[in-house]
Amino acid sequence: MRESYMTAGSSASAELLIQKSRFIGFAARAETEQEAIDFINSIKEQHRSANHNCSAYMLGEHDSIQKANDDGEPSGTAGVPILEVLKKKGLKDTVIVVTRYFGGIKLGSGGLIRAYGKAASEALAAAGIVERRLHAVIKVTIDYTWLGKVENEIRQSVYPLKGLEYTDGVQLFVHVPVAEEDIFSDWIQDMTNGQSDILRINEEYLEFPVK
Repeated sequence: MRESYMTAGSSASAELLIQKSRFIGFAARAETEQEAIDFINSIKEQHRSANHNCSAYMLGEHDSIQKANDDGEPSGTAGVPILEVLKKKGLKDTVIVVTRYFGGIKLGSGGLIRAYGKAASEALAAAGIVERRLHAVIKVTIDYTWLGKVENEIRQSVYPLKGLEYTDGVQLFVHVPVAEEDIFSDWIQDMTNGQSDILRINEEYLEFPVK
């Protein structure tokens, strides 16, 4: 799994009026090509009366899947500019559709490229961009006598506390960046004089907004 990557924070849209043409950008996260295709088709269904529903998506750990569709606009003036926005922002697993309702004024190739690129950027601005960072979920089991100190130290640390369970002892579930698992384990053992049991449960992504 990827240790970190940037993607769309949510599904959102933004609308622009350029030379009497309406450009509506839609951005969303898509983790598979089928999800991207389904999203594109859903926008096409919603805007069947639009002149164009142009799209692009970039998927995979190494951007192995990249597609752009001009949907009737002159070749290279719509899908490619949308894809370039994804590339410049370094986004993965993201799909964008830009719907155009023609207003009667032709924009020319340069105008179309700028318009589709701007609509894509505005859609991403509305959706927000997040960095997804891979964390291990670590279970720390301690005696109740250690609870106050350990919980307090974890809550004041950079490691998010996911939750607690109370049984014969106390189990604290903590998100730890995968590159810091040994550091975290040593820290907990030092804190408890070795009186803790530390177990890696699984892995999860946490999301952090990118400004």
